[in-house]
Amino acid sequence: MTVPAAPGPAPAAAPGPVLACRQWADRRADVDPLTGTVTSDPRSAAASPADDAALECALRMATAWGTHVVAVTVGPPGSEAVLREALAAGAERAVRVDAPEPGDAASVAAAIAGVAGMVGARAVLCGDMGWGRGSGAVPALVAAVLDARQALGLVDLATDPEQPGVVTGWRRLDGGRRQHLRAAAPFVASVEGGVALLRRAPLAGVLGAGQATIEVVAPAGTCPVPSWTPSSTGPGRPRTHVVDGPDPDDPVRRRVELLTGLTAERPARRVVRAEPVDAAHQLIAALADWGEWS
Repeated sequence: MTVPAAPGPAPAAAPGPVLACRQWADRRADVDPLTGTVTSDPRSAAASPADDAALECALRMATAWGTHVVAVTVGPPGSEAVLREALAAGAERAVRVDAPEPGDAASVAAAIAGVAGMVGARAVLCGDMGWGRGSGAVPALVAAVLDARQALGLVDLATDPEQPGVVTGWRRLDGGRRQHLRAAAPFVASVEGGVALLRRAPLAGVLGAGQATIEVVAPAGTCPVPSWTPSSTGPGRPRTHVVDGPDPDDPVRRRVELLTGLTAERPARRVVRAEPVDAAHQLIAALADWGEWS
Protein backbone atom coordinates (compact mmCIF):
# COMPACT_ATOMS: atom_id res chain seq x y z
CA MET A 1 0.00 0.00 0.00
CA THR A 2 1.31 3.43 -0.91
CA VAL A 3 0.54 6.46 1.21
CA PRO A 4 0.00 9.35 -1.22
CA ALA A 5 2.17 12.39 -0.73
CA ALA A 6 0.48 15.35 0.88
CA PRO A 7 0.57 18.69 -0.93
CA GLY A 8 4.04 19.99 -0.29
CA PRO A 9 5.28 23.45 0.54
CA ALA A 10 5.96 26.01 -2.12
CA PRO A 11 9.34 25.73 -3.89
CA ALA A 12 12.09 27.33 -1.83
CA ALA A 13 15.14 29.29 -2.81
CA ALA A 14 18.54 27.62 -2.97
CA PRO A 15 19.33 26.50 0.59
CA GLY A 16 22.97 27.54 0.59
CA PRO A 17 25.57 24.82 1.19
CA VAL A 18 24.48 21.25 1.89
CA LEU A 19 25.82 19.84 5.16
CA ALA A 20 26.89 16.17 5.02
CA CYS A 21 27.42 14.51 8.41
CA ARG A 22 30.16 11.89 8.76
CA GLN A 23 30.71 9.60 11.74
CA TRP A 24 34.14 8.19 12.52
CA ALA A 25 33.91 4.82 14.25
CA ASP A 26 35.66 1.48 14.33
CA ARG A 27 33.64 -0.87 12.14
CA ARG A 28 35.62 -3.92 13.35
CA ALA A 29 35.59 -3.39 17.10
CA ASP A 30 36.16 -6.45 19.30
CA VAL A 31 33.95 -7.18 22.30
CA ASP A 32 35.16 -9.40 25.13
CA PRO A 33 32.43 -12.03 25.66
CA LEU A 34 33.15 -12.22 29.41
CA THR A 35 33.65 -8.61 30.47
CA GLY A 36 31.91 -6.77 27.63
CA THR A 37 34.97 -4.58 27.12
CA VAL A 38 35.09 -2.99 23.67
CA THR A 39 38.49 -2.74 22.02
CA SER A 40 38.78 -0.53 18.97
CA ASP A 41 41.60 0.36 16.62
CA PRO A 42 41.68 3.76 14.89
CA ARG A 43 43.27 2.12 11.85
CA SER A 44 40.00 0.29 11.07
CA ALA A 45 37.76 3.29 11.78
CA ALA A 46 35.80 4.69 8.86
CA ALA A 47 32.45 6.11 7.87
CA SER A 48 29.47 3.79 7.56
CA PRO A 49 27.77 2.92 4.24
CA ALA A 50 24.83 5.08 5.33
CA ASP A 51 27.16 8.07 5.81
CA ASP A 52 28.67 7.44 2.38
CA ALA A 53 25.17 7.36 0.88
CA ALA A 54 24.34 10.64 2.64
CA LEU A 55 27.48 12.25 1.22
CA GLU A 56 26.66 11.08 -2.30
CA CYS A 57 23.12 12.46 -1.99
CA ALA A 58 24.54 15.76 -0.73
CA LEU A 59 26.92 15.96 -3.70
CA ARG A 60 24.04 15.33 -6.11
CA MET A 61 21.96 18.01 -4.43
CA ALA A 62 24.80 20.51 -4.63
CA THR A 63 25.22 19.81 -8.35
CA ALA A 64 21.49 20.13 -9.02
CA TRP A 65 21.11 23.33 -7.01
CA GLY A 66 24.35 25.04 -7.99
CA THR A 67 25.85 25.07 -4.51
CA HIS A 68 28.54 23.13 -2.60
CA VAL A 69 28.90 20.53 0.16
CA VAL A 70 30.32 21.05 3.65
CA ALA A 71 31.33 17.86 5.48
CA VAL A 72 31.21 17.73 9.28
CA THR A 73 32.18 15.21 11.92
CA VAL A 74 32.36 15.15 15.71
CA GLY A 75 35.41 13.48 17.19
CA PRO A 76 39.17 13.56 17.88
CA PRO A 77 41.85 14.50 15.33
CA GLY A 78 41.84 10.97 13.92
CA SER A 79 38.28 11.52 12.67
CA GLU A 80 39.59 13.93 10.04
CA ALA A 81 40.15 10.89 7.82
CA VAL A 82 36.43 10.71 6.99
CA LEU A 83 36.45 14.44 6.22
CA ARG A 84 39.33 14.06 3.79
CA GLU A 85 37.41 11.28 2.06
CA ALA A 86 34.55 13.74 1.62
CA LEU A 87 36.89 16.42 0.26
CA ALA A 88 38.37 13.93 -2.19
CA ALA A 89 34.87 13.00 -3.41
CA GLY A 90 33.89 16.60 -4.07
CA ALA A 91 33.09 18.45 -0.85
CA GLU A 92 34.52 21.98 -0.80
CA ARG A 93 34.79 22.48 2.95
CA ALA A 94 35.32 20.27 6.01
CA VAL A 95 34.65 21.05 9.67
CA ARG A 96 35.58 18.92 12.68
CA VAL A 97 33.96 19.53 16.04
CA ASP A 98 36.75 18.76 18.50
CA ALA A 99 35.65 16.12 21.01
CA PRO A 100 37.69 13.29 22.59
CA GLU A 101 34.58 11.11 22.33
CA PRO A 102 31.43 11.90 20.33
CA GLY A 103 29.30 11.72 23.49
CA ASP A 104 25.56 11.18 23.63
CA ALA A 105 23.12 11.90 20.84
CA ALA A 106 22.03 15.24 22.29
CA SER A 107 25.56 16.68 22.44
CA VAL A 108 26.38 15.45 18.92
CA ALA A 109 23.15 16.95 17.57
CA ALA A 110 23.90 20.28 19.21
CA ALA A 111 27.40 20.26 17.68
CA ILE A 112 26.11 19.50 14.18
CA ALA A 113 23.37 22.11 14.46
CA GLY A 114 25.97 24.66 15.52
CA VAL A 115 28.04 23.94 12.42
CA ALA A 116 24.93 24.17 10.23
CA GLY A 117 24.28 27.64 11.60
CA MET A 118 27.93 28.63 11.19
CA VAL A 119 28.09 27.70 7.49
CA GLY A 120 24.52 28.77 6.69
CA ALA A 121 23.31 25.30 5.67
CA ARG A 122 19.56 24.75 5.52
CA ALA A 123 19.81 21.20 4.16
CA VAL A 124 21.45 18.55 6.35
CA LEU A 125 22.13 14.95 5.23
CA CYS A 126 22.94 12.13 7.67
CA GLY A 127 23.18 8.36 7.67
CA ASP A 128 20.23 6.68 9.31
CA MET A 129 22.45 4.73 11.74
CA GLY A 130 25.32 6.38 13.51
CA TRP A 131 25.88 8.26 16.72
CA GLY A 132 23.69 7.21 19.62
CA ARG A 133 24.38 3.45 19.34
CA GLY A 134 22.76 3.27 15.93
CA SER A 135 19.42 4.55 17.21
CA GLY A 136 19.04 7.16 14.47
CA ALA A 137 18.20 9.78 17.11
CA VAL A 138 20.81 12.35 16.06
CA PRO A 139 19.11 13.49 12.80
CA ALA A 140 15.81 13.96 14.63
CA LEU A 141 17.49 15.97 17.38
CA VAL A 142 19.34 18.12 14.82
CA ALA A 143 16.00 18.91 13.19
CA ALA A 144 14.59 19.82 16.61
CA VAL A 145 17.45 22.23 17.32
CA LEU A 146 17.25 23.83 13.86
CA ASP A 147 13.41 23.83 13.89
CA ALA A 148 13.62 22.11 10.50
CA ARG A 149 11.50 19.56 8.67
CA GLN A 150 12.39 15.88 9.04
CA ALA A 151 12.67 13.18 6.38
CA LEU A 152 14.22 10.28 8.26
CA GLY A 153 15.07 6.70 7.37
CA LEU A 154 14.70 7.21 3.63
CA VAL A 155 15.16 4.35 1.19
CA ASP A 156 15.11 6.69 -1.81
CA LEU A 157 15.87 10.39 -2.21
CA ALA A 158 15.49 12.59 -5.29
CA THR A 159 16.00 16.24 -6.16
CA ASP A 160 14.69 18.44 -8.94
CA PRO A 161 16.98 21.09 -10.47
CA GLU A 162 13.88 23.17 -11.19
CA GLN A 163 13.00 23.27 -7.48
CA PRO A 164 16.13 24.12 -5.48
CA GLY A 165 15.76 23.36 -1.82
CA VAL A 166 13.03 20.74 -2.31
CA VAL A 167 13.53 16.96 -2.00
CA THR A 168 11.22 13.98 -2.35
CA GLY A 169 11.77 10.54 -0.91
CA TRP A 170 10.31 7.25 0.25
CA ARG A 171 10.61 5.57 3.61
CA ARG A 172 9.42 2.30 5.08
CA LEU A 173 6.39 1.97 7.31
CA ASP A 174 5.12 -0.96 9.32
CA GLY A 175 3.23 -3.68 7.50
CA GLY A 176 5.23 -3.39 4.27
CA ARG A 177 3.88 0.08 3.50
CA ARG A 178 5.77 3.06 2.10
CA GLN A 179 5.41 6.76 2.76
CA HIS A 180 6.11 9.37 0.10
CA LEU A 181 7.64 12.53 1.55
CA ARG A 182 8.27 16.00 0.16
CA ALA A 183 10.25 18.56 2.13
CA ALA A 184 11.53 22.05 1.47
CA ALA A 185 14.48 23.65 3.21
CA PRO A 186 15.19 23.89 6.03
CA PHE A 187 15.16 20.11 6.39
CA VAL A 188 17.18 17.26 7.88
CA ALA A 189 17.19 13.97 5.96
CA SER A 190 18.70 10.63 6.91
CA VAL A 191 19.18 7.82 4.40
CA GLU A 192 19.92 4.12 4.46
CA GLY A 193 23.15 2.76 3.08
CA GLY A 194 21.52 1.34 -0.05
CA VAL A 195 20.18 4.69 -1.27
CA ALA A 196 23.33 5.64 -3.17
CA LEU A 197 26.88 4.43 -3.78
CA LEU A 198 29.57 7.00 -3.07
CA ARG A 199 31.42 7.97 -6.23
CA ARG A 200 35.07 7.06 -6.66
CA ALA A 201 37.31 10.00 -5.86
CA PRO A 202 39.65 11.08 -8.68
CA LEU A 203 43.40 11.01 -8.11
CA ALA A 204 43.60 14.81 -8.12
CA GLY A 205 40.90 14.96 -5.46
CA VAL A 206 42.68 12.43 -3.26
CA LEU A 207 45.99 14.30 -3.52
CA GLY A 208 44.32 17.64 -2.87
CA ALA A 209 42.37 16.34 0.13
CA GLY A 210 45.56 15.15 1.78
CA GLN A 211 46.84 18.74 1.88
CA ALA A 212 43.52 20.47 2.56
CA THR A 213 42.87 22.44 5.72
CA ILE A 214 40.31 21.03 8.14
CA GLU A 215 38.49 23.64 10.19
CA VAL A 216 38.32 22.78 13.89
CA VAL A 217 35.66 24.28 16.13
CA ALA A 218 34.75 23.85 19.78
CA PRO A 219 31.74 21.70 20.63
CA ALA A 220 28.46 23.38 21.44
CA GLY A 221 26.30 22.57 24.44
CA THR A 222 23.54 20.02 24.48
CA CYS A 223 20.10 20.26 23.01
CA PRO A 224 17.03 19.70 25.17
CA VAL A 225 15.61 16.21 24.76
CA PRO A 226 11.86 16.18 25.37
CA SER A 227 10.68 13.72 27.97
CA TRP A 228 7.56 11.65 27.56
CA THR A 229 5.78 8.81 29.29
CA PRO A 230 4.30 6.00 27.20
CA SER A 231 0.61 5.41 27.76
CA SER A 232 1.07 1.65 27.56
CA THR A 233 3.80 -0.88 26.95
CA GLY A 234 3.84 -4.44 25.69
CA PRO A 235 4.27 -6.49 22.55
CA GLY A 236 2.43 -5.41 19.45
CA ARG A 237 -0.54 -7.60 18.66
CA PRO A 238 -2.28 -7.72 15.28
CA ARG A 239 -6.01 -7.15 15.11
CA THR A 240 -8.11 -10.26 15.57
CA HIS A 241 -9.58 -11.67 12.39
CA VAL A 242 -13.12 -12.74 13.31
CA VAL A 243 -14.46 -15.76 11.42
CA ASP A 244 -17.88 -17.31 11.93
CA GLY A 245 -17.63 -20.82 13.33
CA PRO A 246 -19.44 -23.90 12.00
CA ASP A 247 -22.94 -24.78 13.09
CA PRO A 248 -22.66 -26.70 16.38
CA ASP A 249 -25.51 -28.95 15.24
CA ASP A 250 -23.49 -30.25 12.27
CA PRO A 251 -21.76 -33.63 12.55
CA VAL A 252 -18.23 -33.64 13.88
CA ARG A 253 -16.76 -34.59 10.51
CA ARG A 254 -18.52 -31.69 8.79
CA ARG A 255 -17.30 -29.21 11.41
CA VAL A 256 -13.70 -30.45 11.03
CA GLU A 257 -13.92 -30.08 7.26
CA LEU A 258 -15.20 -26.53 7.60
CA LEU A 259 -12.55 -25.55 10.15
CA THR A 260 -9.67 -27.01 8.14
CA GLY A 261 -10.98 -25.82 4.77
CA LEU A 262 -10.73 -29.25 3.20
CA THR A 263 -13.93 -28.83 1.21
CA ALA A 264 -13.70 -25.11 0.60
CA GLU A 265 -13.65 -23.91 -2.98
CA ARG A 266 -10.33 -22.37 -3.81
CA PRO A 267 -9.99 -19.56 -6.34
CA ALA A 268 -8.46 -20.55 -9.63
CA ARG A 269 -4.89 -19.52 -10.24
CA ARG A 270 -4.69 -16.26 -12.11
CA VAL A 271 -1.60 -14.64 -13.64
CA VAL A 272 -1.74 -10.85 -13.73
CA ARG A 273 0.61 -8.69 -15.74
CA ALA A 274 0.13 -5.02 -14.91
CA GLU A 275 1.91 -1.84 -13.98
CA PRO A 276 3.04 -1.68 -10.32
CA VAL A 277 0.22 0.62 -9.20
CA ASP A 278 -2.48 -1.45 -10.92
CA ALA A 279 -0.97 -4.67 -9.61
CA ALA A 280 -0.99 -3.30 -6.06
CA HIS A 281 -4.67 -2.37 -6.34
CA GLN A 282 -5.53 -5.85 -7.63
CA LEU A 283 -3.64 -7.46 -4.75
CA ILE A 284 -5.50 -5.33 -2.23
CA ALA A 285 -8.84 -6.19 -3.86
CA ALA A 286 -8.03 -9.90 -3.74
CA LEU A 287 -7.05 -9.71 -0.07
CA ALA A 288 -10.31 -7.89 0.67
CA ASP A 289 -12.29 -10.62 -1.11
CA TRP A 290 -10.55 -13.27 0.98
CA GLY A 291 -11.29 -11.37 4.19
CA GLU A 292 -7.61 -10.66 4.89
CA TRP A 293 -7.82 -6.88 4.34
CA SER A 294 -10.15 -4.44 6.03
